[in-house]
Amino acid sequence: MERDQLADFLRRRREAMRPAEVGIADGPRRRTTGLRREEVAALAGMSVDYVVRLEQGRSSQPSVQLLGALARALRLSDDERDHLFHLAGHRPPPADGVARLARAGLIRMLDLLGDTPALVLSDLGEALAQNRAALLLMGDHTGLSGDRRYVAYRWFTDPAVRAVTPPEEQERHGRRLVADLRAAAGRRSGDSTVSGLVDRLQAASADFRRLWAEHEVAVRRADRKT
Repeated sequence: MERDQLADFLRRRREAMRPAEVGIADGPRRRTTGLRREEVAALAGMSVDYVVRLEQGRSSQPSVQLLGALARALRLSDDERDHLFHLAGHRPPPADGVARLARAGLIRMLDLLGDTPALVLSDLGEALAQNRAALLLMGDHTGLSGDRRYVAYRWFTDPAVRAVTPPEEQERHGRRLVADLRAAAGRRSGDSTVSGLVDRLQAASADFRRLWAEHEVAVRRADRKT
């Protein structure tokens, strides 16, 4: 971990950000040209004190999850995000379709949607980024850990998740989730992340086992929910 370089990079990226880029009004009384530390903290879901310690080179090594939150808050490009991970002493996430972080361009698109709830999902249904309208509508899904990160796991193991969907739509919705997961498993053959998730779902849910055995395959490109 290169604390001084990490501190300098975070500080300069914060100062280079325009408030309007993250939906913050740039009023006449604003003295700083970039974001304030408390604004970065709010966007990243962490304490102001920790942001201060990071920028002063006094922090412990930040976790991968925390770095991902900072990368999203500061709208870092893929190269900048990888540099952030290197400075913090971590291996950057893969820069491909199975990345655990949303690309900067997609995050900017979320901001432009304004009052329309929108989120970016991985191919396994992990919420990688949400705009403010999505946070207000469904809560923060980007901070979930373990198997609860995956929408299919929540659907088949948590009755409260199903309860928000009308009973007449639940079978169709569950079937689409399983068909999409089957497609992902085919694309990522040999990936222990996918096979482990499928194994745990089969152990946890008879309903999932029933649908998985039917071997339906369909990428979930569009859907309608009530």
